[in-house]
Amino acid sequence: MAEQPTKQKLWGGRFTGKTDPLMHAFNQSLRYDQRMHAADIRGSIAYAKSLTLVGILTEDEERRIVEGLKIVGKEWEGGQFKAQEDDEDIHTANERRLSELIGPLGGKLHTGRSRNDQVATDMRLWLLDEVKDVEQSLKGLIRVIVERADKEKDYLLPGYTHLQRGQPIRWSHLLLSHAFSFKSDLDRLRQLIPRISVLPLGCGALAGNPFVVDREFLAKELGFQSIAENSMWGVGDRDFIVEFLMWASLAMTHISRMAEDLVIYSTAEFGFVSLSDAYSTGSSIMPQKKNPDSLELLRGKSGRVFGNMAGFLMTLKGLPSTYNKDLQEDKEPLFDAVDNVSASFKIAEGVVATLDVHAEKMRQALTMDVLATDLADYLVRKGTPFRETHHISGRAVALAEARGCQLDGLTLADYKTLSDKFTEDVHDVFDFEASVERRESIGGTSRKMVERQISVLRAALDD
Repeated sequence: MAEQPTKQKLWGGRFTGKTDPLMHAFNQSLRYDQRMHAADIRGSIAYAKSLTLVGILTEDEERRIVEGLKIVGKEWEGGQFKAQEDDEDIHTANERRLSELIGPLGGKLHTGRSRNDQVATDMRLWLLDEVKDVEQSLKGLIRVIVERADKEKDYLLPGYTHLQRGQPIRWSHLLLSHAFSFKSDLDRLRQLIPRISVLPLGCGALAGNPFVVDREFLAKELGFQSIAENSMWGVGDRDFIVEFLMWASLAMTHISRMAEDLVIYSTAEFGFVSLSDAYSTGSSIMPQKKNPDSLELLRGKSGRVFGNMAGFLMTLKGLPSTYNKDLQEDKEPLFDAVDNVSASFKIAEGVVATLDVHAEKMRQALTMDVLATDLADYLVRKGTPFRETHHISGRAVALAEARGCQLDGLTLADYKTLSDKFTEDVHDVFDFEASVERRESIGGTSRKMVERQISVLRAALDD
């Protein structure tokens, strides 16, 4: 009898020559896909049970395989697993080690299963676990914004459009505007879960499983919400990865926009907030500098995550049906995006929680021109059409500029030259607190509406 080689690749029977060492390194993915070791073990244990149900394994064989897989899993968890040169990926490594522990019986585990449906299953299992952690990090960020907004409702500052002072708002209203973007991210993340939670295991290489394994049993065993109904789609689909990367790109865009606001407001020119030393650095040459590096890194990470999404889409768009090795390029952008988005939520939470807010500087930035719309609204209440009142208010601003004073510095006689609808109560308009309190329809910046927004966000966090 010919001596069997001591090591053989899963696909090695067809090939007689050696793999080019550079090609082996180029093909090998264990260095990054080993982080799916627990998902691979879970999938293999469930598959062993399904093989017993159709008579491929005896109960004793199943027990030995499951015990062996659990040992392999503990080796990974304890940092004792020793990878071998021929371990191409996590699936090869785990099966090789299983066979070392229980002998040739380990080779039965792959019956009817392909690495194509195995890797698709592992990635979905892994991502489902990670999404739970990402969700908690996102909720932590929303929660700290909400709690800060609740405590700082009395702080007023200018609201900006085009980075020009527009109308007075509550600081809480600004904070909550970002929180509602993150609430939408939370909603979208939860909506994504059913499309991740689709079982590919049992699809085989592309045509299905020839041993009629019970895929409904596998779905229940592994906690999947549904089953891939088409085997070709099941092994080739990576839409769930693209969708997560799209989700992450949008969530990071929201982080970046909040970071930009805080960068601007932390400058000496604004001085509305100061970052904690824990989230700042100094200059190597200018001793006075306190740089908002945490916020700048958050902006930068948003571009990185978007690049992961765009790059993988370019890989995916030209592929023919079912599995192609190009799909191995799905893991690194996904892993990188998960790591960075989760870390970014935590860093952003820390930044917001430790900010010093300078309410007096915010108040000092409020000038009477931000009440120009209130002045127009005053005339609307006197029966003048808004388009006309807008024009009159603009003329009042121009007159104040010409006089070198604020709007409240104009006399009643000055206002009478603009419209005979002005009376003594015109000067009641020039009250910042009254202005924000007039915005009391849903979505407004009045105290009551800010409190309503806080309640809505807290309810979303409790879901």
